[in-house]
Amino acid sequence: MKHTIKVLLIVYCLLAVGFIACKESKKDQPEKQAASKDSYTCPMHPQIIKDKPGSCPICGMDLVKRSVTGEKVNDVTLNDLLRPSNQYVLSRIPTVHSQLRDEPVEITTYGFITYDTRQVGTVSSNTAGRIEKLYVKFRYQKVSKGQKIMDIYSPELLTAQQNLLFLLQHDADNQVLISAARQKLLLLGMSNQQLDQVIKSGKPVFTVSIYSAYNGHIHESSAEEGMQPKVQAGMKDVSVLTEELPLKEGMYVTKGQNLFIIYNPSKAWAVLNIFSGQAGMVKVGDKVRIAPETAPGKDFRASINFIEPFYRPDSKTTTARVYFDNPGMGIPIGSQVKGTIFSGARSARWLPEEAVLTLGLDKVVFIKKEDAFIAHKIEAGIVNNHLIQVLNGLSENDEVAANAQYLVDSESFIKVKQ
Repeated sequence: MKHTIKVLLIVYCLLAVGFIACKESKKDQPEKQAASKDSYTCPMHPQIIKDKPGSCPICGMDLVKRSVTGEKVNDVTLNDLLRPSNQYVLSRIPTVHSQLRDEPVEITTYGFITYDTRQVGTVSSNTAGRIEKLYVKFRYQKVSKGQKIMDIYSPELLTAQQNLLFLLQHDADNQVLISAARQKLLLLGMSNQQLDQVIKSGKPVFTVSIYSAYNGHIHESSAEEGMQPKVQAGMKDVSVLTEELPLKEGMYVTKGQNLFIIYNPSKAWAVLNIFSGQAGMVKVGDKVRIAPETAPGKDFRASINFIEPFYRPDSKTTTARVYFDNPGMGIPIGSQVKGTIFSGARSARWLPEEAVLTLGLDKVVFIKKEDAFIAHKIEAGIVNNHLIQVLNGLSENDEVAANAQYLVDSESFIKVKQ
C-alpha cells in the first residue's frame, strides 16, 4: 500500500512539472516570435534600431539587418578571428562595385585677376634734358593715347632745330642734309606737328612734349627704385602705393630712360591655379566659367589661352591664363575668382570617393572576401564630382566597402597587398 502511494506521488509530481513547463513554453513563444522578427541597425551606431530598412539618422549610413541572439556568422573560423585587425576586418557594411562609364570632367579652380602684360606700354625719354612741366602727378592716374605727359627742355634738341633752320635759310637746295636734319628731330622725340611749326615760324622751341602712346593708367616709373623707402620682405607699405610719383618738375632725365609704365586694365588675365593631379586633363582651348568674388552672379565664359610650362616659386600648382575684356574695370585687378574648367568626358572605371582611403601617395580599398574585408592597394587617377578614377588594381567583379573610413582606427597601421 505504501509503495503504491509513493508511486502515485511521483507520477503526480511529474505531471505537475510537465504542465508548468508546457505553460512556460507557451508563455515564451510570443517573445521568441517577436525576437525572430527582422530588425535593422546602423553598423556605426548600434543603438539605432529600426523595424524596416532605411538610413541612420546620425551618419546617414544605410541600416543593415540585425542578427538575432544566438545567430552565428557563416564561414568564420578561429583563424579568421586571430588575424591582425589591420589586415583583415570582419564587417557587414554596404559594398559597391566600380562602374565603367563616361563621366563629364569639371575641374574647380581658384585664382585671381591681373593685368594682361601684352597691353603694357612704356613711356621713355628720347633725349636728355630737364622736366619743365609734368602733367601726371600720382600713381594710377588715368591717361589716354595721345595725352601730353610732360614737357622737356633739351640742349641737344635745341641744337638740332638750329641746324635745320640754318640749312633751310642758307642751303635750301640741299635736300639730303635737310631730310637728315628733319629725321634727327623726329628721332629725338619731336612730333611732325611740332616740326612743321618750327619750320613755319623759323624759330626753335625750347621744350619738346612727350605724349602717351597707350590707354591705361600710370603704374610705376623708373625713378621709383631709388626713392622708395626700404620695406621688409612680405610687408606692404600702403603709403608707398598711394604717394605721388617720384618724378618731379625740374628733375633731369637721361636719354633712353624709362619714365612711366602704363597698364591697360580693360584687358586682363584670369590666372587659375590647377593642382598637379588635375593638370594633365587641362589643355589650351578648354572652356571655363569665371565667377568673380566681387560679383558672383556676373560670371562669364571664356577659354584657356595659355598654360605656363613651369611651377611658380610660391605655388606648387600649374597656372593657366584666361584672357578676357574688362571694360570699365568691371572686375577690379587683384580680385579673387573661382573657375570651373570643362575638360570633356572621360571614359574610365569610377568608385565613390569615400570608398578609397588615402595613405600619403598610396590609395587603399577594402575588398570583400566572404564575411571579411581585406585592405588592398590600387592605382587611382583623378577625382571628379566625388568620384575617383581607378586605373589599376581592381577588377569589375571586386566588391569593395562603400566607405573605407569605417574599417580603420588609424591609417598609419594599415598594411596593403600589392
